[in-house]
Amino acid sequence: MTDKFCYMLMRINIDCNGCYRKVRRALLDMRELETHLIEKKECRVSVFGRFIPRDVAIKIRKKTNRRVEILDIQELSSNNSNTNDEENQDQQQKPLITSWNNPISYPNQVETTCMHV
Repeated sequence: MTDKFCYMLMRINIDCNGCYRKVRRALLDMRELETHLIEKKECRVSVFGRFIPRDVAIKIRKKTNRRVEILDIQELSSNNSNTNDEENQDQQQKPLITSWNNPISYPNQVETTCMHV
């Protein structure tokens, strides 16, 4: 366990429903992950929690026998000290994903939006 919250975006080849279930089961077995999102059509998996990114990628690789490519890692340190300066906290802790309705852009990718109908 680390003191930092991490967001990691990975590319994992998900060909069929069996591959999807393997990846999902591997993610659910990891206690250090708080949330995950599997984008089946784009072959992308994003995870959030207190973890070491390299270790999570290795665990997924071993459990699923699939190649894991790390696309993006963002770290957000947890602030345990009580400070009254709200401006410093806002500058230090920026949200990783603000809302599912807002566009999310990844490097070298077309902007996509997730809209619930």
